[in-house]
Amino acid sequence: MRRIRGFIWCAYLLADWVATVALGLLVDCQGNLGSSGSSNKEYGDLTLMAFWAPFLLLHLGGPDTITAYALADNELWLRHLLGLCVQTFAACYITLLAWEGGLISWLTIPMLLCGMIKYGERTWVLMTANRDQFRDSALTDTDPGPNYANFMEEFSLKEAEGYDVSAAQVEEQWSPEYVLENTSASRFTHPDARTVLESAGHFFETLNFKRLFVDLILGFQPRDESQAFFEKHDYNTAFEVIEVELGFAYDVFYTKAPIIYTRFGLFFRLMTFCITLTVLVAFSALIGVDYHKRQHVDVVITYILLIGAMLLEVYAVKSLLLSDWANLWSIHNSSRIGGRLIRSLQSVQKGKRWSNSMYQYSLLDFCLNLKSSTFQRVLRLVSLPNRVKNLWEKLEGHRQLEHVPVTHDLKRFIFDNLKERSKNTELDRKVLFTSRGALSLTKSEKYGVFKWAVLDVEFDHSILIWHIATDLCYNLYETERCRRPDLHVNENEWYNYMIFSKNLADYMLYILVMCPFMLPMGIGIIRFRDTCAEATVFFKERSDTSKDDAYEMLRKVSTKVFPQRVKGDRSKSVLFEACKLAASLNEMGRVKGRAKMWKMVGDLWVEILGYAASQCRGFDHAHQLEKGGELLTHVWLLMAHLGITEHFQINDGHGRVKLAVI
Repeated sequence: MRRIRGFIWCAYLLADWVATVALGLLVDCQGNLGSSGSSNKEYGDLTLMAFWAPFLLLHLGGPDTITAYALADNELWLRHLLGLCVQTFAACYITLLAWEGGLISWLTIPMLLCGMIKYGERTWVLMTANRDQFRDSALTDTDPGPNYANFMEEFSLKEAEGYDVSAAQVEEQWSPEYVLENTSASRFTHPDARTVLESAGHFFETLNFKRLFVDLILGFQPRDESQAFFEKHDYNTAFEVIEVELGFAYDVFYTKAPIIYTRFGLFFRLMTFCITLTVLVAFSALIGVDYHKRQHVDVVITYILLIGAMLLEVYAVKSLLLSDWANLWSIHNSSRIGGRLIRSLQSVQKGKRWSNSMYQYSLLDFCLNLKSSTFQRVLRLVSLPNRVKNLWEKLEGHRQLEHVPVTHDLKRFIFDNLKERSKNTELDRKVLFTSRGALSLTKSEKYGVFKWAVLDVEFDHSILIWHIATDLCYNLYETERCRRPDLHVNENEWYNYMIFSKNLADYMLYILVMCPFMLPMGIGIIRFRDTCAEATVFFKERSDTSKDDAYEMLRKVSTKVFPQRVKGDRSKSVLFEACKLAASLNEMGRVKGRAKMWKMVGDLWVEILGYAASQCRGFDHAHQLEKGGELLTHVWLLMAHLGITEHFQINDGHGRVKLAVI
């Protein structure tokens, strides 16, 4: 996956540079011919070379499926607008210098138009996906509310006439059940692939959940409708709807979807397709007549450009017809011929929208691998700058990353956990934004034992100590299971809780180390590096040990004296605080049973995951869509649909009152 992203990144960066340099060379060739009177044989067939300029402009427009590699590209739309003006002027200048009045010169004009359309579309989409522009487009109409001045004027007149006047509140019945029965959500009682897509489009566009990506608030109606829908369905439907919604969000921020799926966009796509096909046929007919007059290499290059442009148009049409946007249009226009055609094509489409995987990063495994690496042996002999050592550690960290699937069982566990919390009162739901795992601990009789590891430390501190403690407890059980498999045959339920805890613990460390911008501000990287340094020293002092032995030695370290009292505050390492927490967890497992212990740890990690998702800005979630999406982003949007978010700050509608006159 990372290799594919690296290749796409290089191609994206080189594409504009190659086209710009090629246009510059064409201008130079045409200028040299005009100033020195050189012959065509010296520079090639300049008429055909001028015909290449529109294709380079077309190339700068890029494919429909990628306009921005990162959200930062959208912020540079003014630079692309300047590039559009300069490159279009250069292409027109080349055409005028090489104008001969022949058919090839005339064919250059429609191709110039295609190039300007493609490049103009890209610039327009970059502008609309810009953060400020997207926020402005997502804003609803201004709402002055009921006319207070007129109401009070009538109130004062009645009062002056001697009436006993009061403002009586009109009660409005608005409940999730009412919403489900009287809105479009009622159609999705037993959703299939079609209605999942329709519901996702309804939430994203109609109910304006796209506003969450620019941190705008939503009203009570979208909250109640989405909450009613998600509470009526299972985890599978919920995550499918979330996947489709995030796919729509990706298209809006990174592709030409905002303009392609409009009347103007469809018209331009049809026009560029017809023009490219017509020019290809006309050029083939012309070259068939005077092929011997042209240089063969130039003719071959021209054919490559024409056929390449045609293939891009065919691919654009294919992507257009097989997209979720087209499928959604076909659902709303099922009676039309176009709708039936798209639905028949969509039935063949079997693509997936998300990899359904997440990265895993284990701190202790990283330290064990780092201890035995060749680079560490070199450091013992040669002193290298800190910058080189930090770069090497970062590369080692990337090599450490692993992909694991987000299983259906894990999705069900997360969904059921969040769904249970969404049924609580509004006040209880808001506690999730500050508890950071304390709600899960309150269900345990050992709450006081673990409270320090959640509420008495910063969030990144809490992630690190719970990650290491979970890893130590997981390794203990795995070691026992390998030695005595007969004792652990009927423990599937809490074994699943343990796997969930391990996966979420490693995933949250990946977020902390590789995506720190998605977490609240803190010194997580400093704590991580200091902890790694202490763990590496600990393992070096006990060399020639296996992984299981290293873990066992960590578990045996006495922590009767709190580590912070011994170490002070200079080092931010939390290694032995985590060992103390792991010892408390193992003690709880022996006394209360491992089922209760791992259930508590699993619930805590879901709560940590939810807290991190809710604290991350919507635009940062959109930023991660370029890498295929994160589980954290799926959980964030799921929480918003369940009403567990601070973005619902409009609790009631208009305060409707009427004059009560006695």
